[in-house]
This record gives sequence, C-alpha cells and structure tokens, in this order.
Amino acid sequence: MQIALAPMEGLVDEILRDVLTRAGGVDWCVTEFIRVSDRLLPQSHFRKLAPELENGAVTRAGTPLRVQLLGSDPQCLADNAAYACSLGAPAIDLNFGCPAKTVNKSRGGAVLLKEPELLHAIVCEVRRTVPAATPVTAKMRLGFDSPAGALDCARALVAGGAEQLVVHARTKTDGYKPPAHWEWVARIQDVVTVPVYANGDIWSLADWRRCREISGVEDIMLGRGLVSRPDLARQIAAARAGRDVAAMDWAEFSPMLVDFWQQARRKIAPRYAPGRLKQWLAMLTRSYPEALTLFGELRRENDCARIDALLGECVRSSSRAFAEA
Repeated sequence: MQIALAPMEGLVDEILRDVLTRAGGVDWCVTEFIRVSDRLLPQSHFRKLAPELENGAVTRAGTPLRVQLLGSDPQCLADNAAYACSLGAPAIDLNFGCPAKTVNKSRGGAVLLKEPELLHAIVCEVRRTVPAATPVTAKMRLGFDSPAGALDCARALVAGGAEQLVVHARTKTDGYKPPAHWEWVARIQDVVTVPVYANGDIWSLADWRRCREISGVEDIMLGRGLVSRPDLARQIAAARAGRDVAAMDWAEFSPMLVDFWQQARRKIAPRYAPGRLKQWLAMLTRSYPEALTLFGELRRENDCARIDALLGECVRSSSRAFAEA
C-alpha cells in the first residue's frame, strides 16, 4: 500500500508538505498544479512552486515529490514536463481533476474529462517527450457533471501511458460534497491495468477501512483529511501493517504548528503570513478542541509578534498539561 499527499492548490505548499511528511506515513507528495498555457515556463516558476527540486526533489523527511502540470495543449505540456525533468522532477503528474471554475473556464482540470481523446493525446505526448525512466501519472475525477464517461476517461489516460491513476471519487459538479463514490474507484480499477488510488472523504481510520472495502484498492491519496489530522497517514500505515499507534495529541502536535508558523514567517510577507496560519488552524479545529480555542484567540490577530507570543504560550501550556498528566 502507498499513501500519497494530495496537491491542494493554495493550501499544500512546500511548507505544509514539509510539516505533514515529517509527521510520517506519506510515501510521496505532489506540487500544487503548475498552470501551462502557451509557452515554456521559466525556471523561476518551477522553483517557486517546487523548491524541493533544489534538494533532490524530496521533502526534509525524504518524501519524494512529483511535479504536477495543468493545461490542455499536449505539446506545450510535454515541453514543460521535459523541462521540469531537466530541473530534477522524478515524476510528472497531470491534473484532470481540478474543479475550480476559473481553471475550467481556461480549459484546464476537470473540464477536460468531457474530451477523452484529448486526455489520451496529452498523456501520449508527455510520455513520448519526457525521459523513458520518468513515471507519468494522472489525477482525475469521475467526470464533469456525470460519471457516465469515467471508464472511458480512465482507459484513455492509461492507453496514453499513465502509469498510475488517482481517482477523486466525485464529479466536478459534486465539488467536495459528501459522499465520495468509492464504488466507482472499483469499477475503474476493473478496466485498467495500472494501480488506482482512491481519493476523497478519508478523514479517519474508519473511513479508510470503509474505502478499502468498497473500492477494493489498497493505495490512497489523502487531502483535507490529512491536513485536518496530520497523523492520519501514520495511523493508516500502522493499521495496515497490523500495528497500533497512538493518535497524536495536541502536546505532540503543537510544536509542528509552531514550526509551520516559523517557516511561514521566513518565507511569506508579514501581511500574508497570519492568513496562512489561520487557514490551517481552521482546518485543524475538526480534530483538536485546542485548535478551536487557539483559532478564537488568533482570528482577528494580524500582528506577527503577538502571534509569536500566543503560539509560544500554546506550546508551554501543552507541555505543562502533558507533564501533569
């Protein structure tokens, strides 16, 4: 079984990739999508969204990174994929799942699921252009507004040369509304000969067990579930191996939050860094009552020095509570 960290545009940047992969259990991760339109992108663009390329294309934990491209022009995508490989990308992932309206309007992401022939042409050209040893993979949804063409899309991607498929088990129209239709992952795996990863609505160990039973696949990609519960991959990997692992409590987790904030402070302008912290903290409230309390304290705070102090007290309080227990 492999567990992948999903590429979530505007959320899972290199800072969060670093922190989440160090929590354990993640076998590989993916960049936020790099949008390709009508030109060869400059090196700086790849370095900005995939700074791990300067460190062997792995996170600090040693987790391999794939570079994800999004677009609709087969030749232009292929040229950029080849360039990414020259910069050190060990694998190229193609995005056919993004549901964002702005992306779909510019003929990118899930809207291409209406055109299986184009999916095939894109993967064919990328596969032909990048080095033979470089894996080409793809992420898809079940369709744009219906899963009726999901099997044809999956076949087209694999026939073009995709070596793995990640299937977000919803259509574009479904967005992120539950439930995820894991039974379609099973149907797709039945018609292709490459590994299929199940993605969508895996928030807990119980969800993973149900997903495995319904989809019949072992490989998974975690997105919002892992962002909200940073040790979820570690828990699943342990359970799959027949081992018990204690859930990460707030005392263990809070230094990770501080590390995230310190990295954000170094890499993001002061006016934007607090927003990045609040974005993640809001998602953590799903798993940690302490995150809800801290979010309430930080919600209207935009002074970085004040946030430093509040987070420092958060860690000290957690340490005291742990010692007293």
